[in-house]
Amino acid sequence: MKYDYLIFIGRFQPFHTGHESVIRKALELSDKVIVLIGSAYQPRTVRNPWDFNERESLMRLAFSQEENRRILAFPLLDQTYNNQRWIKSVQQLVSGVVHNKIASSPKVGLIGHQKDSSSEYLTLFPQWEREEVENYENISSTDIRELYFDKAELSSSLNSNVAIALEKFKRSKAYEQVQNEFHFVKKYKSAWDNAPYTPMFITVDAVVVQSGHILMIERKAQPGKGLMALPGGFLDANETLKSAVIRELREETRIKVPAPVLAGSITKMQVFDDPYRSARGRTVTHAYLIELKGDKLPKVKGGDDASKAFWVPFAEVKPELMFEDHYHIVQAMVG
Repeated sequence: MKYDYLIFIGRFQPFHTGHESVIRKALELSDKVIVLIGSAYQPRTVRNPWDFNERESLMRLAFSQEENRRILAFPLLDQTYNNQRWIKSVQQLVSGVVHNKIASSPKVGLIGHQKDSSSEYLTLFPQWEREEVENYENISSTDIRELYFDKAELSSSLNSNVAIALEKFKRSKAYEQVQNEFHFVKKYKSAWDNAPYTPMFITVDAVVVQSGHILMIERKAQPGKGLMALPGGFLDANETLKSAVIRELREETRIKVPAPVLAGSITKMQVFDDPYRSARGRTVTHAYLIELKGDKLPKVKGGDDASKAFWVPFAEVKPELMFEDHYHIVQAMVG
């Protein structure tokens, strides 16, 4: 074998024959293949319909029992606004696997195809030799998901065992949930079909903290109905960003703190502009950190687009329960 370990990183939403071809090549070249399944610990969305366990199961359906013994799969949390933290996570996962295995200094490589900006991670690990592979039949996971959730049809770019499992998945509540959100987003975007340019939206989000707690809402409507989110919304044409975030905060949480106090408690502002942060289209948000004083949390109550408003201890802020990239916004603003 050329390598002791080859690392393959991807989202696998869903696992298709292109992914299968890369792993088969890796099995030819290495004793073990480490598959890091990204976008783990997230709620179901149109872009991420399957959780880590489901994606690992789909992947293993494409391989024999003997091949699966040589494939090691691990969940990888996104670090949308902290690339160095993401790199460290990958390094730690791999180090935990290869330490004192096979050889005192095992040979480790990174396998993949650099197709666009989403593959830039291949250049971030100079300590590992790169094994470049060709793009297998130009398969697009986005196209597979659209066919699956729009027309309930299966792509020909799926392993037969994976296709059988996805056919069964169509009878689940999870499929219905994602399909409903898919059609909502599709209808939402259709309103901009005749725009001369790709529309871009400006939003604001309030990161309100006090006494080790953060203020959250529960979303009332799609997308992300029922998920926890930061209070916020779209910028009106006649207001500033700062006035917008105070307005949205008060409308959605009815927080018992005067507007001037809220405005005076802003300690930080940061722009979050990941191109894939919102299923509704290109949306750039401006988040404001509002640090309140006192040992008694102000009363809050859901209003406007929020069915509930509540304070959450920092330790209970979990990515799989939160809307869009709000977990990562909290991480960037509060740490």
